[in-house]
Amino acid sequence: MFNINDKVVYPLHGAGTIDSIEEHEVLGSIQKYYIVRLLVGGIKVMVPIIPMKEQISLRKVIEKDEINKVMDVLENSMVVDVQNWKMRYQANLEKMKTGCIYKAAEVARSLSCRNKGKGLSSAEKRLFETAYTAVTSEIAFSQNIGLDEANIMINSALMQN
Repeated sequence: MFNINDKVVYPLHGAGTIDSIEEHEVLGSIQKYYIVRLLVGGIKVMVPIIPMKEQISLRKVIEKDEINKVMDVLENSMVVDVQNWKMRYQANLEKMKTGCIYKAAEVARSLSCRNKGKGLSSAEKRLFETAYTAVTSEIAFSQNIGLDEANIMINSALMQN
């Protein structure tokens, strides 16, 4: 279970802070929710609190010493070029749904490389932005830096490819 002020990652949305824990009635039953304020955009989302064995939606932000591995993925991970954009999109979306920063970094690198060569469909552009935002916001929290500085780090790593 998480506490108020914990830094967490919500898959497909990025990193945020738990502002509160509230009860709300939904479809006739009372459920507890984490109210998470996302770093990018300041949007608040309600995430249901469910038993830990079923809890896959939220996780803690990575530790500061894990950043080198993320940067390595952004700079050096192998890019597999799947020609069919629907298959490529689905595979990347599945990676994003895991909530794993390393998978999000793989998606950001892969789509960045593809964009430099053949371009991206509008759906892939949105997915790239989602991956980029997820990685940037988590790096900002992990390193205790601002979003601008995290953006510079990510852009620098993606320029390596």
